[in-house]
Amino acid sequence: MKTFSMSPAAGERYVPVSCPVCGESRTREGWNCGSYRFARCIGCGHLYQNPQPHFDGLRARYGDDYFSYELENDANFFDLMLKGLQDAGFFELERKLGDRRRFLDIGCATGMLLAYLKNRDWRVQGVEICEPAARYGVEKRKVPIAVGTLDEAAFQDAAFSFVHFSHVIEHVPDPRAFLLEVNRVLEPGGYVITVTPNRAGLQARVFRERWRSSIADHLNLFSRRSLVRLLSECGFSPIGWKTWGGIAKGMAPNFVKAPLDRLAKLAGFGDVVLVVSQKISRKPQDPPVGPPDGAP
Repeated sequence: MKTFSMSPAAGERYVPVSCPVCGESRTREGWNCGSYRFARCIGCGHLYQNPQPHFDGLRARYGDDYFSYELENDANFFDLMLKGLQDAGFFELERKLGDRRRFLDIGCATGMLLAYLKNRDWRVQGVEICEPAARYGVEKRKVPIAVGTLDEAAFQDAAFSFVHFSHVIEHVPDPRAFLLEVNRVLEPGGYVITVTPNRAGLQARVFRERWRSSIADHLNLFSRRSLVRLLSECGFSPIGWKTWGGIAKGMAPNFVKAPLDRLAKLAGFGDVVLVVSQKISRKPQDPPVGPPDGAP
């Protein structure tokens, strides 16, 4: 299954931005991908698109073509999300929450995960920027989905006990503001599961700008270190993490891929990283001083 990338439309505007992890504006050369590039922050080493597409142009990319891609891969994505939830200990946390089962899925696509959890007695809510995908979920899967971004949904404070977003944060122009909004809508002690491509994984280290996740739609490429730092600064306490995916399907025969995938998961150099966090009661603090993220 290939990563879907939407080509920028002609005339899209681009704007210079500072590092979303540490705020530093100075960069050095990162990965040059032709029509766009990932700059490397001098302050913390984070890789991010700079200049960045203006959000109006980004929003317009999530139309019918994107919906067709999501619908075609529904079953595959759902299977991967279930495996990720299991790795994250979600079903143990589910038992702890008891009747406080209020689940928010950001970037929920057509709502397949929401429908599954609804049948497990969760009160569910989705957010999806692709209007055709959201409409499909509401009409076909009978789950509530707000069209747009998380901040546009304007949920009440502490409305949810669990927030999940898989392969979303790398698309977000301002991940710090996004995580602060997640913090606001999550109850104290509530849980967050974040899944994103792993810039410190084996494939990213080997392929760099040719990595399958170095695409125009990914504005930020996180390592576990940079993601954990940002989560911590936004009022969350990371309590566990996993990686998976040693090599992409089709790159090697299965007798090579299967053991490499197992090793990647055990050793932590997989192509995707998942972090489980819990909201702490104190307010988010100023960024702590820490070493740069030296991963490629």
